[in-house]
Amino acid sequence: MAFSVDKIKEAQTLDGRLPDGPIEQKWDRRKNELKVVSPANKRKYTILVVGTGLAGASAAAALGELGYNVKSFCIQDSPRRAHSIAAQGGINAAKNYQNDNDSIFRLFYDTIKGGDFRAREPNVYRLAQLSLDIIDHAVAQGVPFAREYGGLLANRSFGGVLVSRTFYARGQTGQQLLLGAYGALMRQVDLGQVEIFPRREMLDLILIDGKARGIVVRNLVTGAIESYVGDAVILATGGYSNVYFLSTNAKNSNATAIWRAYKRGAYFANPCFTQIHPTCIPQSGDYQSKLTLMSESLRNDGRVWVPRKKGDKRHPNEIPEEERDYYLERKYPSYGNLVPRDVASRNAKMVCDEGRGVGEYGRAVYLDFADAIRRRGIDYIRDKYGNLFEMYEKITGENPYEVPMRIYPAPHYTMGGLWVDYNLMSNIPGLFVLGEANFSDHGANRLGASALMQGLADGYFVIPYTLGDYLASVDLPAVSTEEKEFKESQKAIEEQVKRLLSVKGNKTVLEFHRELGQLLWDEVGMSRNEKGLKMVLERIPEMKKEFWKQVNVPGSDKDLNKSLEFAGRLIDYFELGELMALDALHRNESCGGHFREEYQTPEGEALRDDEHFSYVAAWEYPGDDETTPILHKEPLTFEYVKPTQRSYK
Repeated sequence: MAFSVDKIKEAQTLDGRLPDGPIEQKWDRRKNELKVVSPANKRKYTILVVGTGLAGASAAAALGELGYNVKSFCIQDSPRRAHSIAAQGGINAAKNYQNDNDSIFRLFYDTIKGGDFRAREPNVYRLAQLSLDIIDHAVAQGVPFAREYGGLLANRSFGGVLVSRTFYARGQTGQQLLLGAYGALMRQVDLGQVEIFPRREMLDLILIDGKARGIVVRNLVTGAIESYVGDAVILATGGYSNVYFLSTNAKNSNATAIWRAYKRGAYFANPCFTQIHPTCIPQSGDYQSKLTLMSESLRNDGRVWVPRKKGDKRHPNEIPEEERDYYLERKYPSYGNLVPRDVASRNAKMVCDEGRGVGEYGRAVYLDFADAIRRRGIDYIRDKYGNLFEMYEKITGENPYEVPMRIYPAPHYTMGGLWVDYNLMSNIPGLFVLGEANFSDHGANRLGASALMQGLADGYFVIPYTLGDYLASVDLPAVSTEEKEFKESQKAIEEQVKRLLSVKGNKTVLEFHRELGQLLWDEVGMSRNEKGLKMVLERIPEMKKEFWKQVNVPGSDKDLNKSLEFAGRLIDYFELGELMALDALHRNESCGGHFREEYQTPEGEALRDDEHFSYVAAWEYPGDDETTPILHKEPLTFEYVKPTQRSYK
């Protein structure tokens, strides 16, 4: 049965539990209102933290430092391999070190505007406030941020802003920040406050008396199904861009943890808000299983262009200046190559659709550093971006110091995620969601260098306060893994595994995933329209039926089995893809990364409908009968920033 917009049922209006008072005082007011757990009582509580990226590692470390007993679960063999390690360009903070008139309010404003006025003001302002503390904390941990000659921390600019506020460690910012969080985490492991469970994949959330009290995981080495009890559960498992099959995410990044929580009753907010990053190495063949990110920071010195003539196959160095179209600089003179990601990506698609794309498949544009090298010298570029240039050359065999890089948009970050209130708790009591796994801070488009900021703000500076308020406010009787809820969940998981292994069809999991990903990329990617979205909602149920008849999952459930892992995630991706398409179809407007072709300005920019769609769309799972999900709306009100037509010209 296909989802239908006509069958959407609307339920109650959601309350984000936002604090009262002036926006600059809201977080302090909330902290003063929160209940606290005494040091002697903290050791009585066990907290389950799923995910060890920046949000998960920082949360586990901070909670362990406070005295809670923490169990930390990661899908990798080590927390150091979490996908946060792949972030390259930097982390934002409103320090105003460049004396260029940056401020907390300006970071707040840029983030609200960059998200096309589809984010909560109080959450975004808190994020801007906490950005100052994050940098100080990371420096104290020894994170080797780049520095100016005089010793001050260096900053560079990212898309969608007119100031330099991005702190960076060459092209390894995520890695260095994760090592800092990992060090803090392992200190707590050494002290006995945190216990790490590597190579576990969360497969279910356990509710007892309506509260999150445990998880069920699969041991990815032995195949064993394991259950764990806690007094609260924190999900910090990242985003869901791998639903597109090809993305910049690591192959192990997936949506299963948040999707299984959704099927237990957690609301999924704004699933159609996905970000297509403009600066990635183009696909080179059907054999690829992922794409490689090139940091947005490269657009500080690289100029984006395509030939003016269609089908121009000349070597880029042979195309004279007057026959090049620096289209971002031409269309957006104020921001130039540093327009926000959604704007840059759509414009790259447009020039390629016109037949002016470059490369073997015509699905790429040039990112050219020749001018910067002439102006600043090759040593300046090498010092600033050397490791990124080396990575590009290793992958493509081309020297970007001599030949322009070829880039093209690719699925990257997801702004949608589980709905949370201001305290980062979902609608399920005791289930908290941090970082990219929640929807809360970026609206319809994330500004570059803000992902690391949110992950660390949530983990180090928000959840240590808000978790205690929940624990001090509820009665949590002792439970064990012998409860019927755990037994029923394990049985259901084992039955699904047996069913997957028994099909013995003639089509691999990767073939199905590639087909689903291409469908979503074509119809729920950089642009969407009513016809294509309705087609997706008809096609995915057919694909699911074919999957259960034709999939071939070899091996057994008793040991390491990557095909079995991927098959379970793909089942979730089928359902998530449907919800993404339904959300995109119901939102009759364009905003940020959600570009409905029917709703655009005469100049081809996203055209919002604030009268009808200025809300968070939070979807409730209706049950296993596959009826259309239930829509909950959280109205967005703007007291400090007036929504306007976004312009970066």
